[in-house]
This record gives sequence, C-alpha cells and structure tokens, in this order.
Amino acid sequence: MKKSYTFISLFFFTFLVISCQNQPNGDMTEGKLCCSIENKATASFASFASDPAFLNKHEAPESIDFKPALGEDITFKATDGQDAKAFLVKSKKKTNKYLFVIHEWWGLNDYIKKEAEKFAKDLGAVHVLALDLYDGKLATTPEDAGKYMQATKAERAEAIIKGAIAYAGDQARIATVGWCFGGGWSLQSSLIAKDQAVACIIYYGMPEKDKEKLKNLKPDVLGIFATEDAWINNQVVSDFEAAMKEVGKNVEIKSYKADHAFANPSNPKYNKAFAEDAYTYSIKFLKKRL
Repeated sequence: MKKSYTFISLFFFTFLVISCQNQPNGDMTEGKLCCSIENKATASFASFASDPAFLNKHEAPESIDFKPALGEDITFKATDGQDAKAFLVKSKKKTNKYLFVIHEWWGLNDYIKKEAEKFAKDLGAVHVLALDLYDGKLATTPEDAGKYMQATKAERAEAIIKGAIAYAGDQARIATVGWCFGGGWSLQSSLIAKDQAVACIIYYGMPEKDKEKLKNLKPDVLGIFATEDAWINNQVVSDFEAAMKEVGKNVEIKSYKADHAFANPSNPKYNKAFAEDAYTYSIKFLKKRL
C-alpha cells in the first residue's frame, strides 16, 4: 500500500512540474511550485504575500481624516467591458498630460487619494488618475492585503489600465507612479501605454526582468528603492539596472538606507526625510518629462 501511495504521489508531482513547464510563464519561485499568471514580474511580487516575514513588515495602516478637496471617485469602462474605478484629480487647465497613480497592496485607500491630490497640486496642469486594480476592495490587515494582491489577475489589471488609457485619449501624454504592488504595475502600465508613455516611477516594486519586454519600453524610468529591503533587494535592483542599460533604456536609480515601504506614512518603517527627498526628486523627474 505504501508503494502504491508513493507511486501516485510521484506521478502527481511529475505531472504538475511538466504542466508548469509547459506554461508560457511557468516559474519556480523561491523553491515553490508556481504556475504564474501572465505577468511574471507582478506574479513574483504577489508570491511574497505567502511569506510571514513580508506580512509582518506591513502593519495595518492607521485611519486618516481625509476629505477630498480636489478629486472625485469616477468609473470608466475597462477593455474587458466591465466598469473600473479610479480617483480623478482633474486639472483646472486644459491639458493632455496625465499621471497614473497605482496603489500599494492595501488598495485605493485615502492615503493614495491624498497622495494623488498632492501630486496634482505640485505638478500643475496635469490630470492625476489613481487607478483601482482591486475593484473597490480595501485591505485593513496584512492578511487581507496579501489575499487581494494574490487574487489580482493580470488580465483584469491590464484591462483596467488599457481602459484608463482610452479614457485619457489617444493624444494623452502619460506618466506613471506606484508603490510596492503598485510600483511593479507602474512599469507595466508604461509598457502597456507604449508610445504615449513619457515617464515612469517605481517605488520599491518588482521590476520587469524580461529584456524582450523592456526593449519596448518608451519612457525614462526612475527607480526608488530601499537598501534594507529583503525582497526587492540590492541584487534585484542591480539586475534591473543592468538589463535596462543592456537594451539601451534610460534608468535612474535612487537608493535609500531604509526598509521596504519607507515612503508610506502609515508604515512603522516610514522615514520622513527619505520620503520627502524621494518625492521632491520625483516631482522634478515628472516635470521634466510631462
């Protein structure tokens, strides 16, 4: 009987390995069997939610008293035909410039909306559109944040981003920025926007590793990373920088002696001085290219 169970288990494991290898994006992540979703970079980051240490790095965000002064919640059509949600801070002046803001793994909460209004004030004549890749779900615990992040399908996220590009219009000049989960999707959004993309900022998110994809990237990239980050670590950053340079793309890396999510004021590892410096640099980077 034991031999029979052993044979069945071995057969099942072999079947899974072969199936995963036959997937166009099959991957073995951190020693775990993983048939990843379409986008390896974002799937790789989502896998961190299975790591208790990663969960422990993210304490539940404190509530803030935020009442929108400039922006409003909107809906638009994603390219899959479903409604998508966003927070729009519309420029008072006529402009074809847009900044797409992508939330952390908590979802499109008040912190992100507040940040969207801040960007709008400091950039001037730019529409700021904070996208909701969670379709209205908001996490208040690391456990829920991890579930929502892992449940995000690449196909749906891309449909939302493509719908936002259509909403902005074919003449729009689009910059992107995001943190953590949203940092990776900031880069993916710039890839999806193609020739309309003019600037991309990644805050400690998983960068794209596929050089063939990076060859199609149009905008300059600013990568803001933390040297004490155990997940988007120094090796990940240096590999990304090398890959970008190898395919002839412009990338600028700013690293701070800080931990993951250092720019989030609700995070216990928040570093006010570094966060303000990174934000000031981001504004200069965006203004030069928008």
